[in-house]
Amino acid sequence: MRNLSFFFLSLFFISCDQEIIPKPKAYLSLEYPKKAYQKLPISRPYTFDVLESSVLKDEQKSWLKITYPALKASIDITYREVDANILELVKEAEKLVFKHTLKAEEITSKDFLNTKKKVFGSMYEITGNAASQIQFHATDSTKNFIKGSLYFYTKPNYDSILPAVAYIKKDILRLMETLKWQ
Repeated sequence: MRNLSFFFLSLFFISCDQEIIPKPKAYLSLEYPKKAYQKLPISRPYTFDVLESSVLKDEQKSWLKITYPALKASIDITYREVDANILELVKEAEKLVFKHTLKAEEITSKDFLNTKKKVFGSMYEITGNAASQIQFHATDSTKNFIKGSLYFYTKPNYDSILPAVAYIKKDILRLMETLKWQ
């Protein structure tokens, strides 16, 4: 019995003569269409550049839904008139951002200021498995206020949607840079 166990133990160590090579890391290779922008073709109290390949859905109260069918995502934009309630509108927008703290790993904000066009706002990036990965708001502080949120039509898995978030983030930045009040 002792010889038999010695034999199997020796066989185990001798038989594994191959060098073990770790598998290379795999990277997601996604193809996104080239970006071409157009002015918002729907009449609103605001205008900005939108991606030509996006689909626009006209909503009530000057609201707007910009959808990305290939990415199964949308940017939902709400509009409100400012009536001496700017602080209330900003607090409400920030409250909606920070509702994601339960699922978010981190929330970072970036302020946006264009005094020439009278556009003041903030963009929030939410990392982690939150329902919305980017939220933003912008105002002229006297008459107009918009708030936008990026949503994906899938259960959030941040690592999987990260390339799509980066792709759409550029469109949101372009939106804020080209935003004008009518």
